[in-house]
Amino acid sequence: MKAAVIRQFGGTEVFELAEIPKPEVKAGHVVVKIAASSVNTIDMMLREMGEALPFHPQLPGVLGMDFAGTVEAIGDGVTGYAIGDEVFGCAGGLGDIQGSLAEYMVADAELIAHKPKNLSMREAAAIPLVGITAYEGLQRAGITQNQKVLVHGGAGGVGHIAVQLARHFGTEVFATGAAGEQTDLISNLGATAIDFKAESVADYVEKYTSGTGFDLIFDSVGGANLNNSIEAAKLNGQIATTLAMHEQDLTMVHMKGLSLHVVFMLIPMIHNHNRSEHGRILKELATIAEAGALKPVLDNQAFTLQEAGKAHKRLASGQAIGKVVVTI
Repeated sequence: MKAAVIRQFGGTEVFELAEIPKPEVKAGHVVVKIAASSVNTIDMMLREMGEALPFHPQLPGVLGMDFAGTVEAIGDGVTGYAIGDEVFGCAGGLGDIQGSLAEYMVADAELIAHKPKNLSMREAAAIPLVGITAYEGLQRAGITQNQKVLVHGGAGGVGHIAVQLARHFGTEVFATGAAGEQTDLISNLGATAIDFKAESVADYVEKYTSGTGFDLIFDSVGGANLNNSIEAAKLNGQIATTLAMHEQDLTMVHMKGLSLHVVFMLIPMIHNHNRSEHGRILKELATIAEAGALKPVLDNQAFTLQEAGKAHKRLASGQAIGKVVVTI
């Protein structure tokens, strides 16, 4: 089969289209004929940082975590799937697990779900990693109806899904972005857009919460931006973040009695821990999508398997609006 292979870590030029053996099915897994794969920030980190990350792929390797495709073979012990079923998931591209930038891959059946019927393969491939991340963060932070929810980075891959899920859960949603395409997207998704360059945290907290602060903050920017989340949170508020690799003064977290939830959605794949939870969330996301409450935004540039490097370069440019997807 054809695959986008990397033989060294580094820049976007490391990809090469190569013939590699087609994977064979094994117990608890399915073989999927891949239709599409999406590029995530973690894919770029793995390509660039390589051995600096403990879960880096073995070389020569095939990157790609997210996918949508069709079940071609079913291993022993797998139930609930039939050959020909359309599925989606996040199940490879780490350690010795082949990724989805290939014509076929073996996927743990606990890490997949049936594809939403109303979404294309390209749309479905854009959901798994960002969808699981957004869903887990909102749930762990105890999202409930009628809350005021602030999403930092509301036009990003994770952020634009978090905005839609927060609205689905019955909250009033606000989201930060840069003026222009980002704030336009946030508004189109039904949230109140905040131009973070034009409005200070104090200003929009006063404007939208009368100075009280937001009930729940989903921070998909993280790092130093956690200070903005802490400032924007109400007393005893909830913050979920996707990036906490940052030295942080927790004084105001203590003084405001905040709860901080860190989401690292790769844990089930890296540690083979509670993988069925990812399958459960994917099923829930499919239900939400089929109800019309969740639709990923795709970048207007499309890429083929041979253009995997260009797809990585597009995401790295910061110019993409929505998810970057590779059609296999």
